[in-house]
Amino acid sequence: MAKQSWRPGTMLNPLPAVLVTCGRKREEWNMLTVAWTGTVCSDPALLFISVRPERHSYPLIVRDMQFTVNLTTVEMVRAVDWAGVRSGRDYDKWKETGFTPLPGEAVCSPTIEESPLSIECRVKSITHLGTHDMFLAEVVNVRADDRYIDPATGRFDLERANLLAYSHGSYHPLGAPLGTFGFSVRKKK
Repeated sequence: MAKQSWRPGTMLNPLPAVLVTCGRKREEWNMLTVAWTGTVCSDPALLFISVRPERHSYPLIVRDMQFTVNLTTVEMVRAVDWAGVRSGRDYDKWKETGFTPLPGEAVCSPTIEESPLSIECRVKSITHLGTHDMFLAEVVNVRADDRYIDPATGRFDLERANLLAYSHGSYHPLGAPLGTFGFSVRKKK
């Protein structure tokens, strides 16, 4: 089977489609859609986002060295897409999307009330990569919607949250779980 060439930027998919919120004061709070994000370390908890310098949110993140990653759901898809193709320079994204901003608990940037999980972050470093700059950040607080906490285990139930993914220009729901970590080597009862 021959392999076809793909353009750079389409190498790893799907990706989470998240809304990153930023800004110090309520009148400047903004959000942008980001798919280039992920966990890079569990102890200490670190993640990254990659943002184009021309984005309206970019100087807010650089100035404050803080942001919040808000997971998104299938029900939020229209607003997630809209927030990614419109600029906060021209629109009040909170008003246009109907999302509710909540003040951050450990950072100055807001969280989105409608998000099932919000991850408050402090930037540790910025790496200039080309079209995007990568913000490496420490997780300083996580806010989870109580509706998705399993009362029996106290764990966040990602499957019930109906999270959104992005792949090659399209949004997709996540499918049913196929197994749990280590299932392939676990002894059968």
